[in-house]
Amino acid sequence: MADAPQATAVNRKSRVGTVVSDRNDKTIVVSIERATRHRLYRKVLRRRKQYHVHDAENSATVGDLVRIEECRPISKLKRWQLVEVLTERAVTEIAPESIDSTLVDEMQRTAARAAAEQAEEAGESAPEASSETASDEPAGDAATGDETAAEASSEASDETADAEPAAGEAESDSDAEQTD
Repeated sequence: MADAPQATAVNRKSRVGTVVSDRNDKTIVVSIERATRHRLYRKVLRRRKQYHVHDAENSATVGDLVRIEECRPISKLKRWQLVEVLTERAVTEIAPESIDSTLVDEMQRTAARAAAEQAEEAGESAPEASSETASDEPAGDAATGDETAAEASSEASDETADAEPAAGEAESDSDAEQTD
């Protein structure tokens, strides 16, 4: 008998619990709840313990009911391995017809608008600017067109005049700081 080593059955602890975290790769955290009685007052107490469990295939997700069993130490915290997923959590399926039709229309309009803007950017921008000014002006009135050009040039000169005092103000501020 000593010549042939036989595989001996290993009695391992087994637990059933709920997966509370599956963020780590090949690791899940399983919460197991048990009820015990208080030694003196005999009240039923609920005790929870969390186990870090090795899930080699990443098959369990949060909310699943799983069976785990103890094993050799795999890492600092992992002393348990996943045996099977007993019940998978219920995931609601959203059917395409249940999506709000107004949302679909809005997204299609947004996509069409983006495509139109890209087409405009790809084309020449100068003819578009002239067509916009032509559509804003009343047809056949050249005098208003000249006034618009004059107003634009006066606005440009006002902007440069506004910029010059601002620079002067900055100089006067620095002079005030030096005197203090």
